[in-house]
Amino acid sequence: MTERELYYDVVVVGAGNAALSAAMAALEQGVRVGVLEKAPKAERGGNSTLTGHMRFAYNSVEDLIALIDDPSEHDIRMMADLLPRRTEADLWDEIMHVTEGQADQELLEIHVRESYRTVRWLREKGHSWVPSYANPTTGNIVSMNGGGYGLQQRNFAYLERHNVPIHYETAATELIVDDRGRVVGVRALDPEGYVVFRAKAVVLACGGFEGNPEMRARYLGPRWDTVKMRGVPYNTGDGLKMALEIGAMPYGSWSSCHASPQDYNRPPFSLPSSMTIGGNEWNRYAYPFSIMVNLDGRRFVDEADAIRALTYAKMGRAILAQPGGIAFQIFDAKVRRRGLLPPNYDKATGERANTLEELAEKLGINVKNFVETVRTFNAACRPGEYNPNPFRPDGKRTEGIYPPKSNYAMPIDEPPFEGYAVCCGITFTFGGLKVDPKTCQVQHVAGRPIPGLYTAGEMLGGLWHWNYPSGAGMMAGATFGRIAGTSAGRAAREAGP
Repeated sequence: MTERELYYDVVVVGAGNAALSAAMAALEQGVRVGVLEKAPKAERGGNSTLTGHMRFAYNSVEDLIALIDDPSEHDIRMMADLLPRRTEADLWDEIMHVTEGQADQELLEIHVRESYRTVRWLREKGHSWVPSYANPTTGNIVSMNGGGYGLQQRNFAYLERHNVPIHYETAATELIVDDRGRVVGVRALDPEGYVVFRAKAVVLACGGFEGNPEMRARYLGPRWDTVKMRGVPYNTGDGLKMALEIGAMPYGSWSSCHASPQDYNRPPFSLPSSMTIGGNEWNRYAYPFSIMVNLDGRRFVDEADAIRALTYAKMGRAILAQPGGIAFQIFDAKVRRRGLLPPNYDKATGERANTLEELAEKLGINVKNFVETVRTFNAACRPGEYNPNPFRPDGKRTEGIYPPKSNYAMPIDEPPFEGYAVCCGITFTFGGLKVDPKTCQVQHVAGRPIPGLYTAGEMLGGLWHWNYPSGAGMMAGATFGRIAGTSAGRAAREAGP
């Protein structure tokens, strides 16, 4: 039986933020675009639906006002006071700091330079932002209106208005290559069987391998096959495997990932539909205002070597390395009184007690070691003003203990005490494919571009190494998705009929 065949100028594999940005950009080139989404329609949109903001450069509050529908005078004053600018130099420095100088500088230069331009491009597509400075842990001055879920729903609506077909429950399985090495389509599996999507250019933007336990163990190491996912279960490395099979060059940090503190009893993954039904919020991001201890009652990490936005993506790895892959965030009454515990902690897995001994017993922590740890920590907290600002560190640190606490170090001495159990939750993997930064065309191991193949999003390697600043992935997805889609659209147009 002959396989079904469909024809487009550009086929985009994936339906997250990067993929839909690529589809919209390709559409601007006047070509026919088709989108393949592995998930069913009810769960469409990938990890992008589960996030909240993009981290971009801006020079003034006026740049933010241009993104917001009718900001109030109070909002404008608060934004000007808390974070009046994040210049391109600031964004560059943040990313080079958290990646320990390993970020590909050509990619990073484009990411930084194009971030605000891309945000304005999205604004032209119907998106808007809202002030979000009030949350004590995010460090986000503005967030996407409706979060990532709202952004994605608007992206889908835009493509549907422009008659772009979106093929749901369609899993790409193989890139089709002609005898000259050009990618000319994708073979995929949908509910009716195999189907061939012929195209003049293909954009792969279907996520990393965080949903694949075998690949996690192979590339990230022992115990990573057991972690829970903060994201969707559909990102199983399909696009990466297809590209590697035709000689694409692996690039970036394949041994590291975005991994953050999550409630110990969170489900094994999250789905986009959870954003519409008011489910539990499983992130546990108040840790900079805590001490974190393991089952032995010992601290194991500097909880605040920078603001939360620059540390949370590496904290999961530190937690996974502890006995049982579990840790406990410990707070006292001062933290709650100051409003530093987000509302989601009211439903968190944990205990409260009036003494440290009782709290340790309830949590199953070594009591003697825990009490000693807290007392040693309290004695090491240096005098100074405690300023738990989510946008900048306060420098209130410990002295004479290891690991240190570099900021927000306040004694844990006022009952009732609270402790919450956390585990490592993986969001996405950092390893990807090598591209030409200016076009996002995938490079071959032979040192030349692969004709007809482009990539963006989690599949683009080279930006993130070991750590990651909050919101930067969504920004990179939109920026390089736009570049990949534009390049693919131009290539398809130039290929002729």
